Amino acid sequence: MDSELKQLEENAHRLLAEYQQLRDEHRTLVERSTALEADNRRLRDKLNQAIARVEALIARLPEQEES
Repeated sequence: MDSELKQLEENAHRLLAEYQQLRDEHRTLVERSTALEADNRRLRDKLNQAIARVEALIARLPEQEES
């Protein structure tokens, strides 16, 4: 009986340690995901600004006459 209780206690400690590790890993992944999403938004905004500038430059180019 004592060995079964000892085994159960060891299993409970191992499960708790794994739970805490997974919880910490999850928190890290959520933080990383949030940072990557913010970076993605920033880069998308920069890309949209660059597209708008290129389109404005193209609009200012004189049209070529067909020969």
